[in-house]
Amino acid sequence: MFRSRRSGLVRRLWRQRCMVPGPEDGLGALKPAAHALFKKLKDEELELLVQAVESRGARASGCIWVPRAEPRGAKLALPSQVLLCRLYRWPDLRHAYELKRLSCCQSFWGCGDGPVLCCNPYHLSRLAMPETPPPPYSKVSPFTPPWTEAWERSLSSCNTGSNQRDTSLVRPAAKDGHWCELAYWEHRTRVGRLYAVHGAAVDIFCELPQGSGFCLGQLSTAHRSVAVHRTRGKIGRGLRLSREPGGIWAYNRSEHPVFVHSPTLGPPGVRGQAVHKLLPGYSVKVFDYERVGAAAGGRALGDGPSDPHSVRISFAKGWGPCYSRQCITSCPCWLEILLDKPR
Repeated sequence: MFRSRRSGLVRRLWRQRCMVPGPEDGLGALKPAAHALFKKLKDEELELLVQAVESRGARASGCIWVPRAEPRGAKLALPSQVLLCRLYRWPDLRHAYELKRLSCCQSFWGCGDGPVLCCNPYHLSRLAMPETPPPPYSKVSPFTPPWTEAWERSLSSCNTGSNQRDTSLVRPAAKDGHWCELAYWEHRTRVGRLYAVHGAAVDIFCELPQGSGFCLGQLSTAHRSVAVHRTRGKIGRGLRLSREPGGIWAYNRSEHPVFVHSPTLGPPGVRGQAVHKLLPGYSVKVFDYERVGAAAGGRALGDGPSDPHSVRISFAKGWGPCYSRQCITSCPCWLEILLDKPR
C-alpha cells in the first residue's frame, strides 16, 4: 500500500517535468538522476515536492531537505537544486550560481548551513545577471550613458504641460515601523490607499490561491479601460519584494515580464537609467542602499524628478524612448515602491 502510494507520487512528479529538454540533455537523460533523488526523499518531502510543482509555486510549500554534498568517492552529478530546477523550471540552467535563494526558504536564513540544504525548486529564482545581453529595446554598452535625443524628447514631453506632474507621492513619516509603502496606479490614477509593508517580504498579486499580501484584485475603481482590464489579467501571481542585507530584491512570480526603473539598478554614473525587463521566474536587486547616495538628485525616465528612494515597476508593459509609451503613466498597471530612508 505504502509502496504504491509512493510510486504514484513519483509518477506524478515525472509527468510534471518540462517536456522540452535542455541543450545538454536528450529525452530522458535526467531520469536516472531524478529517480535516484526521489528515492532519497521521505514520503512527506515527496508530497511537498508534488504540491510545489503541480501548483507551479502558486501555493506555499515547505523546505525539501537533501544532503548538501555527495559522499566522498561518489560519482559527480548535478547538485540537487540544479537538477530539480532544470526538470521543472529552466531546462537550460547550467550552474548553481545562476540561482538565487528566496527569503521564504529556511536555507536563506542559514538554517541549512549544516549537512542538509533545501532543494525545493520554487524556493529558488533565476538571477538576472548583469552580463546577460540586453534585450533589443535597450542595446547599449554598459559603459555608455544611454542618453539620446529620443530620450531627451521623451523626458521633455512628459515633463511639460499644465496637466503633467510628478507622480511620486509625498509620504508621511514612518510611525509604525514599516520599511516601504506601495502605491498601485492605473495610468495616471492611483487606485486604493498606500499599503505599508512591515514584514521582511511581501507578495503583490492579483490572483494567488491562499495568498497573503497586497492583493490588487480587491482594489476597485469606477472606470477602467480595456487596456487596464487586459493587463490586470496578466498580473496573476505578481511579484515578491524582499528586504535583504544591502538592498531590496524583486522576484517575478507571474507568467509575464515586469519592467523596472530604479535609481540604483543601472551601471554606476549613468545618467538617466534604463528600464529593465525582468522575465518570469527571475530575481533582481531593484534597490541598493550603498549606491543610493550616488544616484540622488537624478531625473526619472519621464514624469518629472525622481525620488532617489523609490522604485517603479510596470506589469507586462514597458515604457521609454523605444516604446510607444514614453512615460510610466502611459502604462495600464504599475506599482510605485516608496522606501523609507535608512536612519
